Amino acid sequence: MVWLHLDPAVPASDQIAALRAKANNVAVIALANRPQDEEGLALFSAGCRGYCNAHATAGNLRRIAGVVRAGGLWIGAELMRRLLVATQAALSRSATPTADGDDRDSLLALLTHRERQVAECITQGCSNKEVARQLAITERTVKAHVGSVLEKCQARDRLHLVLLLNGHRSAPPDLTGDTAVKAVAVPGRARPQPRT
Repeated sequence: MVWLHLDPAVPASDQIAALRAKANNVAVIALANRPQDEEGLALFSAGCRGYCNAHATAGNLRRIAGVVRAGGLWIGAELMRRLLVATQAALSRSATPTADGDDRDSLLALLTHRERQVAECITQGCSNKEVARQLAITERTVKAHVGSVLEKCQARDRLHLVLLLNGHRSAPPDLTGDTAVKAVAVPGRARPQPRT
């Protein structure tokens, strides 16, 4: 695993390409002084496994490392929300889903009324905080419902759930092989101590 503190004077894609030329099969986590969604998308497309604020706390950096070691991607909550909304929009324009409406009904039948409400909010790209606000429940309760919904629907993550609820049986295409997308906000203040 390599922690790459991005140089703002050099395009991020050039920095990743230079690193990949030296160490192609290593997991790269990019640290940006001012993370931006567009840059994050480009980095994930280039094979980065994580993208976060360079001022993240040591605790957050440990969590990021754990997610990446477990095969996941560390992706900010806002960027994940954008991906979910874009996926939902693309699926609603799709003329031929790969499964019929009975599959959606079968999945929804597995859920409690509150879990269905949470699942609907997820398909709209809502964060846990937004779901909590809309349903007048705590974020902790939302997290419990999200976990239960994912388990009952056998979805590996929010994006996969959106696909399943829109009639697509297969798992979502991954950005870097067979990895799960993890949506985690990365607030932080402390200067990181990158490890190589």
